[in-house]
Amino acid sequence: MSDTLQLDEAAFSLWQALQSKGAVPLSQLAAELKLDQSRLMAAALEGSAGGFIAIDEQEADELVPNENAADLVRGGLPERQALRLLLDAGGQLATGDFAKAAAGAKIAVNEVFKWGVARGWIEKDKQGVRITEAGRSADAVKTYDVDETALIEANGKPVDVDALPDPHRVRQLLGKRPELAKMKARVRRSLALTPAGEQLIASGGIQRKLERNLLTMDDLRSGAWREITLRAYDVTLPAETVHPAKIHPLRKMIEQTRRAYLEMGFTEVVSPIVESSFWNFDALFQPQDHPARDMQDTFYMDEPSMTDLPKDAALVDRVRRAHEDGGDTGSEGWGYKWSPERARQVVLRTHTTASTIRALARHPNPPLKAFCVGWVCRNETMSYKHLPVFHQVDGIVIDEHASLATLLGTLETFYKKMGFKQVKFKPAFYPYTEPSVDVVVYLESRKKWIEMGGSGIFRPEVTEPLGCKHPVLAWGLGMERLAMIRYGLSDIRELYQGRIEALQEMALAQ
Repeated sequence: MSDTLQLDEAAFSLWQALQSKGAVPLSQLAAELKLDQSRLMAAALEGSAGGFIAIDEQEADELVPNENAADLVRGGLPERQALRLLLDAGGQLATGDFAKAAAGAKIAVNEVFKWGVARGWIEKDKQGVRITEAGRSADAVKTYDVDETALIEANGKPVDVDALPDPHRVRQLLGKRPELAKMKARVRRSLALTPAGEQLIASGGIQRKLERNLLTMDDLRSGAWREITLRAYDVTLPAETVHPAKIHPLRKMIEQTRRAYLEMGFTEVVSPIVESSFWNFDALFQPQDHPARDMQDTFYMDEPSMTDLPKDAALVDRVRRAHEDGGDTGSEGWGYKWSPERARQVVLRTHTTASTIRALARHPNPPLKAFCVGWVCRNETMSYKHLPVFHQVDGIVIDEHASLATLLGTLETFYKKMGFKQVKFKPAFYPYTEPSVDVVVYLESRKKWIEMGGSGIFRPEVTEPLGCKHPVLAWGLGMERLAMIRYGLSDIRELYQGRIEALQEMALAQ
């Protein structure tokens, strides 16, 4: 028959399942035919294009309970536990007394106020907290509310909200309660043959065609290949989303940074996060009365609060003299009495320069190219762009012929390895480098220049007390800032929130 429609096995089975049945849910068809929904949808879309199959799509809410939701309900949600607490107290308590009693019973007060009031079980006003008649009834009858019942009966499996006895109340009570369940928007699809489709199948106008993904040796030997149609692949069809394991974006950025430096011939160095003020501040020629050393900016350890100065007494004395009168550096120093006790104070490292400055003290003679990637701590208020704990990378180069041009060339090479094609530099000021420059890179995605980090050449007051008579290039960069720019984040806290969905969707190949 010239008008016969050739269908593969899945499509043929679908047409037969739909014949004279009206609209049938896609999920039901998949279960009956033991075929994947995406395969059936591919056949349905093909039939729809010819006007033979109608596809109906309806948006629906799906309740996805957490694994322990049923156990939490059986153990008593906070608002249910609060009912018994109030009843034992005569039905009412002052707000402060209720909060104390709830804390003693390990009941989440905020949850009680939010959901107890939403259920109509509890009232809260200036007089205090009291149980309502609905609350008394809920405690007396010992039956679950509709949302609690849904969580228990679901037993951890997704449920169609509209199929529940009171969908509106379930949405109201569970729509914003992620510790129990999540409400996800789904699309329910139903398929049906159109009148043209019904007419075609009734007249014998469809025919099953033998279709395969590949040919076997037997097909070739027997000649059966002549009757076989190789299945076409459509990469635009809906498919199951696969989330393979991936490296955390910040960890990936750190490893990329480490690899870039190693490829440039640098050696990685480390130092303790718990550091002495001597290496964190004094060795960098930072005065002991500098605001950065205040407790408002630096975390000081209580135990141990003090540590020993370096065993090299001559080194310590050279640092002291650099601070007091410049020593042999040609500087006038800071002009104050340097305190060894202040230098012995123990802090949480405020920059990884403490690592590179230790490396400089161990190897004061060229050549040396060293870097450090590690945690640093600052006593800062947490915000969208600040964290009290974050990662930093520092690098130094010791070379008797090093110059500002060497510094700029090194930094340009590094940033280009990190994927930034356009790099510029602008003059800056930093306490322990002179000259100093800031690195600025161009972001194609934002069409703007972004400041990335500081750099410069260590002042003689830093290098000479450590025994180094040659130029030392130095720079630093915050890793979280680099990651925010790379992944288009507006809030630094997103890197540490552990939201699996966000991490799954984040594109790391950029």
